[in-house]
Amino acid sequence: MARATDLAMRTALSGVCAQCSNSLRRQGGLSRTILQATQQRRLHTSRSSFSPTCETLRPSAVAAEPSTPAKRFSSSFAQRLFGGGDQESAQAGKPSGPKRVLAADDLFHPFTDSPIPGIRRRAAFIKQHAACPHPDHHSGASAPAHVNFECPDCGIPVYCSKEHWADHYEAHLEVCDTLRQINEDDHDLRSGRFFPEFEYAGPQIDEALVNMTNWDTFLYTRGFQAINDDRSMRQATRLLTYPITIASVLHELSPYNIQKGGRLTVEGLKSFSALRYTLHPPRSGGGQDIRGLRIEAPPVRLFILGARAESSLPRDVWVQLAHLFPQAKFHLIFIGPESMANRDDEFPLPSRTASNPFGSIVEDRVWPTMKISTIVEYYHTIHKTGYFHPYDPYFDCFVLFHPGLGHPASSHEWVDTIPLLLETKAPIIATGYTQEDMERDIGWVNKTAAGEFDILMEPGENKFRSLRWDLNDMDPQDISAGNWGAWAFRGKRYEATHKPEV
Repeated sequence: MARATDLAMRTALSGVCAQCSNSLRRQGGLSRTILQATQQRRLHTSRSSFSPTCETLRPSAVAAEPSTPAKRFSSSFAQRLFGGGDQESAQAGKPSGPKRVLAADDLFHPFTDSPIPGIRRRAAFIKQHAACPHPDHHSGASAPAHVNFECPDCGIPVYCSKEHWADHYEAHLEVCDTLRQINEDDHDLRSGRFFPEFEYAGPQIDEALVNMTNWDTFLYTRGFQAINDDRSMRQATRLLTYPITIASVLHELSPYNIQKGGRLTVEGLKSFSALRYTLHPPRSGGGQDIRGLRIEAPPVRLFILGARAESSLPRDVWVQLAHLFPQAKFHLIFIGPESMANRDDEFPLPSRTASNPFGSIVEDRVWPTMKISTIVEYYHTIHKTGYFHPYDPYFDCFVLFHPGLGHPASSHEWVDTIPLLLETKAPIIATGYTQEDMERDIGWVNKTAAGEFDILMEPGENKFRSLRWDLNDMDPQDISAGNWGAWAFRGKRYEATHKPEV
């Protein structure tokens, strides 16, 4: 029988999908007003649930003990989702334990005829919303039509008819193999097998250095269980990409440096060296008795803005940050109108009081050196009150996972925030789904804050991106990877005077 931790990891992984966010942005975006965030939280959806095709599990209340993940995540939904019976029989009271549904050599199934009810519903959603990409529909030769034909090679609805699929076959071949991989990965996630790749490594011993060259060397030097096949590696990296992307930039053994091709700029070395000084403090000679008391640095605050699905990841995933920096303390702060998506029942928002003006939820002692706070509010509203003031580049860092800064449907949400972030002079780490998505964000920052920021890390492919590909349900031809690219910037530390041209 699968463990409760394993079930929680599988469900979280099925919930962290990038395509839904891209889909909704292409349709005009989700209206993320504060009224929705406070009064209609059950209508909120994260990246993982913009459509009824994605299955997610609402994490239950987080316990104080860091070593009891089973207490932190309810497994009943996962048992219904991944068990042998369907959800209806489980709800009727019939037992449906987490047993194997699909064999390792039986993972490919057309979405429409999938043995997994959730995937069949996803196929119906794709057919209802995705448009056929054949050129005839764009040239006016035929009216627009929704996809209705499943490619026999990838099993995903991609064209409106077999004729259009055959006529456009060479173009479809460019993504067909990847779509088949996505198909099999989705079925694997719901196959009911035990996932040893979700058994995470514990604290790092001082004598063992971490090699952050790539995923393979990192997992090996961190003491993870051996992952012997590509599919398991894709499932594991889909969750770990969030904390390890941050760690790969901030760690003293970071693969990003100022050498040729290292992508780190001189200004980036200055900023990240300040944070690394805090994250890797010198040995103080402290001890357990009164004579061993030493002054310790305050926690490093990681502000994760526009938080959505990453705010509901299993806490064991985020604790990996604490293991990589055992001498430092962390305070993770998830901020955004959707930061409590899919967690309403287990975490009802507290009332706003004088001692808790923004109704934040604090998960203390997630690990002895880590605390997590979640605030359902726009960051610029909090910043203007001075709630987190003062900011210190030695202790503060902002992280934007797939922010959509330059996307027409979401850029307006960042207009007030980005200037305030630049004022803090703290580093800002940003990621993108694809190279196009990342370059669009960079272009928007260049346009709205020209001359007001320095690049800390040149944009490029993230060494710790998710190795699993995600499918855009609104456009099956569009595939992306979580945290595919990464870059970093910061407000200028020196005043610049622009002389008018003569």
